[in-house]
Amino acid sequence: MRKVLVAYFSASGTTERVAGDIARATGGDLYEIAPQEPYTAADLDWRNPQSRTSLEHADDACRPALAVELPDTAGYDAVFVGFPIWWYVEPRIVDTFVEGADLANKVVIPFATSGGSGIGRAEERLHGLCPGSAWRPGKLLNGVDAGAWAGGYAL
Repeated sequence: MRKVLVAYFSASGTTERVAGDIARATGGDLYEIAPQEPYTAADLDWRNPQSRTSLEHADDACRPALAVELPDTAGYDAVFVGFPIWWYVEPRIVDTFVEGADLANKVVIPFATSGGSGIGRAEERLHGLCPGSAWRPGKLLNGVDAGAWAGGYAL
């Protein structure tokens, strides 16, 4: 049986709930991709071009610091990486995780939640950040049984 890590970033709790469903279905361990400086409601105001998330999004090189150390991924075969879609892509804090964690030679499966955007551009960006991984197609999990999707995934 493969050992699974479910790493996720959640600003509102939606992605966290989905990550929990995936962890339960796969028997995986959870790791929260938490920013060292938590996001406030003002930080998350995507309509304000000066909000923290707007400024982070505008800077491709931005890598917000994590609140806790990266997990030791040596014992994992597969890593699910979850996040909300912001401006059609993953939040930069997810880039911090993907570039910092040792995901080489691991099966990596992205999943996302969104108010209306797809996961396609985020998948493209993530593959470019960590090309040494065995990326599998991701899924937008709005209103989908995440546990059934993940539990049936061919790892």
